[in-house]
Amino acid sequence: MSVGNATQAVNFSRKDLTLVLGRNLDLGGDDTGARNGTGKTTIINALSYALYGEALTKIRKDNLINKTNGKNMLVTIEFENNGTEYKIERGRKPNTVAFYIGGAEQEITDESQGDSRETQAEIERMLNMSHDMFKHVVALNTYTEPFLSLRANDQRTIIEQLLGITMLSEKADILKDQLKQSKNSITEEEFRIKAVQDANERVNEQIEATKRRQTLWQNKKQQELDKLSTALSNLDGIDIEAELLAHDALELHNQMSKDIREVNKWKVSGEQESARLDKSITSLKNEIEKLKRHECYACGQEIHDEKHLDVLKKKSETLSETEQQHNESKEKVQVQVSKLEQLGQPGPIPNVFYDSKEDAINHKNTIENLTNQLETKLAESDPYEEQIVEMETQAVQEIGYDLINDLNSIKEHQDFLLKLLTNKDSFIRKRIIDQNLSYLNNRLIQYLDRIGLPHTVQFNNDLTVSIEELGRELDFDNLSRGERNRLILSMSWAFRDVWESLYQQINLMFIDEVIDTGMDASGVENSLAILKKMAREGNRSVWLVSHKDELAGRVNNVLSVIKEGGFTSYMNDVEIS
Repeated sequence: MSVGNATQAVNFSRKDLTLVLGRNLDLGGDDTGARNGTGKTTIINALSYALYGEALTKIRKDNLINKTNGKNMLVTIEFENNGTEYKIERGRKPNTVAFYIGGAEQEITDESQGDSRETQAEIERMLNMSHDMFKHVVALNTYTEPFLSLRANDQRTIIEQLLGITMLSEKADILKDQLKQSKNSITEEEFRIKAVQDANERVNEQIEATKRRQTLWQNKKQQELDKLSTALSNLDGIDIEAELLAHDALELHNQMSKDIREVNKWKVSGEQESARLDKSITSLKNEIEKLKRHECYACGQEIHDEKHLDVLKKKSETLSETEQQHNESKEKVQVQVSKLEQLGQPGPIPNVFYDSKEDAINHKNTIENLTNQLETKLAESDPYEEQIVEMETQAVQEIGYDLINDLNSIKEHQDFLLKLLTNKDSFIRKRIIDQNLSYLNNRLIQYLDRIGLPHTVQFNNDLTVSIEELGRELDFDNLSRGERNRLILSMSWAFRDVWESLYQQINLMFIDEVIDTGMDASGVENSLAILKKMAREGNRSVWLVSHKDELAGRVNNVLSVIKEGGFTSYMNDVEIS
């Protein structure tokens, strides 16, 4: 702003009421407009900028830079909080911010146009006061919209922060993060359990499939064992000597049967031949008889030539040969009949176990082989048992529900706590409001009485504000300028008392031109009396920015703000190192 030719310093550690008056020597230094634009409010803007990175007014940050210099604006504030010393340096062109705790600069990790968001968040956590609350409690000014002119939601935000309800919201935000983490952990654990269940299900399917293969293998093995045992049992019951004799008898039986078949074959063949020859003999005899009667045996005509004798002779010779053959054939048949009589009947077929005599001879070897096969089969180990045991004991994972049960229990508890912190009907919120609202209304009544405002103003349980005068309900806009200023001051001081009772003492207070406009003499007098008492009894440094020169005689300390040659200087005894 107008400070810029030399570093200026103000000591806020005084314990009295300081009147801040301005003299613009560039405009003559008298009352004709020479009290404005000197740099009085700049003190508060610099304080606000150092703490929060923004001025009280809505001026752009670059417009805070001295227009003549155009660069190198720097604001430094040193203070103590809860026994710890702090220092903040903030500037523009170049944009800088530094935060010192106990002389050690804090690391800046997230720079944005010279401001560190992380550092600023740390500063505000240390201050434990928002910028809006700062404007209503520490630096009351005419630039800030009065509390009762704010929208209902904005009023509620400030009053909730004042009464400690915002702390519940902050805790609720922390709890929401924890609840989110719990839900994420539950989801992760559910996914883990589901993954284990799916894996176990797949393993169980493999186990069942392996068991089915095991059952098939066991059944097949048992069938083969039964087959070998039966075969061995059957062989053990065989009399091998009798088996060999039976095979010999079977050979004889088979040979005899073969011989009988062969003899029968020849007998039948001889009988057939004898029957044929017998027919031939009968036919020849008939022909010869016809020839003897000189008849042709073929056509029946008479034969009387020499040829008749030749034919008769040949037929006689043929008959003789045929009879000879017939006799020989009958003899052969008789021979076969004799053989059959000699062979007799083969009798029943002997029963044998083995198909051949050779197999019977190898009986002992067969028993030994079967015994070895049976022992080998009995010794075969189950190829699936080890797989099944391994899958059941190692592949199947045990599912534990302790963790997810604990997480669900924590989540339910967090849900319950969150409702306590956020529900408007929560007994916690009601208890805090009831306790602190009563104190706020009590302090407000006292300040209104001391400043001389006859109206009844109180905060209701729903955090709204009611204003009454002689039983009439009024709105803030119904009040005159002087009445509004009285109410603004009283409400700010009541806010401050509540804040200090709940959080921490604040040694600094600014009243910037609030009592200059609309306040009658009694209002100004009452306000000064209250401010002096605050400074004296509360060990506070109270700064009253005003245009009223006549107030100088009413205070022990006056800070003159002199503007000359376009630059502002503060006439005090603060040494600048």
